[in-house]
Amino acid sequence: MLHGHPYNRRMPASHAPARPIALLPDRLVSQIAAGEVVERPASVVRELLENAIDAGARRIALRIEDGGMRRIVVTDDGCGIAPDELALALARHATSKIATLEELEHVGTLGFRGEALASIASVAQVRITSRTAGASSASRIDSATGEIAPAPGAVGTSVEVLDLYSQTPARRKFLKSAATEAAHCVEAFRRVSLAHEAIEFELQVDERRAERLPAADWRTRALDALGDEYAGAHRVVQVQAGPLRLWGVLGLPTVNRARADRQFLYVNGRFVRDRMLGHALKQAYADMMHGDRHAAWVLFVEIDPSLVDVNVHPAKIEVRFRDPAALRSFVFHSVADALRAPAGAGAGVQRSVAGPAPTPQASNRSLAFYAPAGAHGSISATGGSIGSEADAAPGRWPQSGVPWPRGIFAAQPLAHESRFAAVQQAGDDVALADAGRSGAATAAGEEDAVDEPPLGHALAQLHGTWVLAQNRHGLVLVDMHAAHERVVYERLKAALARDAIPTQALLVPATFRADPLEVRVVEDEAEALRALGLELTVLSPTAIAVRAVPAALARGDVVALARSVLAELQEHGASRALEERRNALLATMACHAAVRANRRLSIDEMNALLRDMEATPGADQCNHGRPTWVQLSMAELDRWFLRGR
Repeated sequence: MLHGHPYNRRMPASHAPARPIALLPDRLVSQIAAGEVVERPASVVRELLENAIDAGARRIALRIEDGGMRRIVVTDDGCGIAPDELALALARHATSKIATLEELEHVGTLGFRGEALASIASVAQVRITSRTAGASSASRIDSATGEIAPAPGAVGTSVEVLDLYSQTPARRKFLKSAATEAAHCVEAFRRVSLAHEAIEFELQVDERRAERLPAADWRTRALDALGDEYAGAHRVVQVQAGPLRLWGVLGLPTVNRARADRQFLYVNGRFVRDRMLGHALKQAYADMMHGDRHAAWVLFVEIDPSLVDVNVHPAKIEVRFRDPAALRSFVFHSVADALRAPAGAGAGVQRSVAGPAPTPQASNRSLAFYAPAGAHGSISATGGSIGSEADAAPGRWPQSGVPWPRGIFAAQPLAHESRFAAVQQAGDDVALADAGRSGAATAAGEEDAVDEPPLGHALAQLHGTWVLAQNRHGLVLVDMHAAHERVVYERLKAALARDAIPTQALLVPATFRADPLEVRVVEDEAEALRALGLELTVLSPTAIAVRAVPAALARGDVVALARSVLAELQEHGASRALEERRNALLATMACHAAVRANRRLSIDEMNALLRDMEATPGADQCNHGRPTWVQLSMAELDRWFLRGR
């Protein structure tokens, strides 16, 4: 202990001040509360916008000056405040939104604590001008004087906040530059406006109008928030189960970001940050995207207010759920399955290889989607309305075999086998040559069909790497290795979930030189290897033989496959590799089995690959998040060759 520094000295008990316990002055109490409620100008913006929404406004205008530090004005056309209630509006714990504990437990408004305006008024000058529908004129109150006087104004309310933190200058020193604070205010404006698409919003920063958001449908508002790059690269999810509903826009994994700056999650219209749900969403994207990249989404959760506690923090950005595990499971599986639509489910709307995305065109191909019984759900890619009433296996999530949570969100038993699950179980052998026969029959039988396959029919192979196909929208270009890798991966994953990876014995065992650690893994982890469909035996202290491999991987480099699996088990241990790193391990195995560049495929084999892609969940992306195919529309081809000019 450094006794020389005054902060390290303890005051003797005899010298302690004998100050009596006393109530703090109301103004000081408000200023202390303001430290939690009013962190920065953006906090004021959020509170005032939420008050305007609670007032039933259909149009809200926000104006900020000098980053909100000099002036913030929010004007709405809501119900207004009666003149005799204006003084109460600035009082602590005064609100019209709740009156009893029961109402607090079922609160359906954005605000309810009754302390925002009082906290703001304790650190700034506040003027409220308001008029109700039946009043002959507006009335104004000034927090500096407390006087109420008639004033000009339309029906609704205008709240003006001047010189923020002028009365607590020490706090103002912690604010950033005006430009930085303005950016935070704009972000707060976008977060609030995003969840209330039926309201028209307008934003003015200093002397310029920064944004105007007309009333629209929720999908249009969500895509505006995500940005132009997601207009042709997203899926829509809509699922309902009992008192729980989830809907929103999911950015495709192929369009990802270096930062998690376009992730918007709302619970009952309130923007929240929830670590549990955030992790569930990240896991839903996990096997379609590199770990250091971030997806974009706008998601809305609607839940019975009695099942969520919003009275956790004064800023109301944190919430607690009565049954968090059930909610996490619901969100994870709903989003994961929406992302795992088979390739071509939204054919004609994939981002093109050059220029802007083509105009989405409707797809008439539909696929079954599951949700709990009594619930309805759909998933769709842009331009294609894809979805139908729910189908799923009894009491289980069809993709993973995880039981449907029997908590407060539990629905009735599920009715039917999922089409996704049936597709996964139907094909355990993905060798292209074997699948070629069925692919040829499918191509021949549908050649003249009006509803042709989404990815069309193969035309040729380019440089031993790309498959060229023609569909009704134009030209399809497929990365054959990436596409086949995804197909193999999904089938391995489905087989491992059933504990039934089919194996194929090698006519002549493949042997390779091994180091002592590899030999030890084979001896100690024989059961784990068998679970993965591998049969390895130790021939000598320096040699290992591969006697059987998963049937889907028999045509690959079995020695390289065995070495990769042994390295994974050696580094992470069998139990952790099979539980926590299962998907990464299967992705490695699938990579070894996928067709390699410069392997010449027949037309039948290429068509078989296209049909497999259409039947495989998540086949729009490879296991690393790269696209497996792109669509070149007829309009794009015409533009390239100046046709029609």
